[in-house]
Amino acid sequence: MGSVRARAAAGATVVVAVALVAAGTAVLLVLRSNLQGQAGLQAEVAAREVAAQIATGTAYGKLDLPDGDDHPVVVLDDDGRVLAAGDEVRAVDGRAVAPPPRGTVTPPDDDGGDDDDDASGPRPGEVDDDAHYRDGTANVDGKVADYRFASLEAKDTNGAKATVRAGSALAPERSTVGTVRTAMLIGLPLLLLVVAGVTWLVTRRALRPVEGIRGEMAAITASTDLSRRVPVPAAQDEIGRLARTTNETLAALESSVERQRRFVADASHELRSPIASLRTQLEVGVAHPELLDVPGAVEDTVRLQRLAADLLLLARLDAGERPAPARVDLAALVREESSQRAGDRVAVRAGELAGVEVAGSRGQLGRVLGNLLDNAQRHAASVVRVAVVREGEWVVLRVDDDGPGVPEEERERIFERFVRLDDARARDDGGAGLGLAIARDVAVRHGGSLAVREGSAFELRLPVAT
Repeated sequence: MGSVRARAAAGATVVVAVALVAAGTAVLLVLRSNLQGQAGLQAEVAAREVAAQIATGTAYGKLDLPDGDDHPVVVLDDDGRVLAAGDEVRAVDGRAVAPPPRGTVTPPDDDGGDDDDDASGPRPGEVDDDAHYRDGTANVDGKVADYRFASLEAKDTNGAKATVRAGSALAPERSTVGTVRTAMLIGLPLLLLVVAGVTWLVTRRALRPVEGIRGEMAAITASTDLSRRVPVPAAQDEIGRLARTTNETLAALESSVERQRRFVADASHELRSPIASLRTQLEVGVAHPELLDVPGAVEDTVRLQRLAADLLLLARLDAGERPAPARVDLAALVREESSQRAGDRVAVRAGELAGVEVAGSRGQLGRVLGNLLDNAQRHAASVVRVAVVREGEWVVLRVDDDGPGVPEEERERIFERFVRLDDARARDDGGAGLGLAIARDVAVRHGGSLAVREGSAFELRLPVAT
């Protein structure tokens, strides 16, 4: 069953079939039990009518017995002898019934009057309250059938005890149960066909939007046009949410692909300039060795090396590389980096340096600090300030300078790749616009953030190592 519709229809049919079979079985059992109880009640009523006659002193030969076809009745003494029986009753449970002739009075036993003191059974002139039931057979006018028998004990006025057995035919009960069972056997397959058909139609209608989504995704895959979107059904259900999530995924994928395209184009552009400059210098050096600008060639080579390192780090970050699970002291990192910039044009002054550790890669976090200090020194007039403070469960690294600051409308744009403001281009021809982008990506990978708070103050927030 490769189709969801087929599996859903089959599953629903099986579940309904099991439920119907269980319910039908329970109904039949309850119906049979009720009908048997009703037959037993009818048999008890017939037996009590006869027992009441015996208790009032009616002679056994003069008992008014019901019609044998409806309720076969036999009256037995303690020894099992038949005292009375219906006219058409021939046998009960295979035992022949031979009652005394009508009008004959069967005298009680000599000691029958002593039964007054018998603790069990009814007293003279009474009928036992409790009836006993069991199923059996009776031959009535030559026809053997199944009956529900009720047995009652009664004593006449002389204290002679007799047992009255009256039956009620089970044929109506069995006929009713059989009719209901036949109706169920006929109706169950028809109902299952209806369930399967309705489930098939409902599932097909419910899955129609899914087929539309699948078809559109196949078309997008074939055309590689990520600007297309799958149809969103009007229903606010799981399929509608699936379509919206799919469109959000396509939008994110389109944005990622577009960002990668711009990244490749910008990287190619940034690489072209130093490579062309280096090639020109080398060609001039080959033709005129005395004109070779060795410092310029070294500068272009270093620029290429840095750009390649930046591109490689960005590629690793985009690939989801997780930082190493090391513990890094940001204050020690700041002291080490500041000492290496002691002779720079713009001095780096360290403020409060709280000794708090964070979890991550020392190399990547050192790269973030270096990029922030490079950016601050590039724009500062005379001084760069750096501090490390703890704010609750966060470590905050602040880098500030006395430069003109970042315009508010540009505070997010500067973190995009290969973005350089005009002022940055004028001050530094070597920057590729990757430093701040790398710094933010590393901060995010370490579970933190990087933002410009006010003016030219950059704030790196990282969780405290636990």
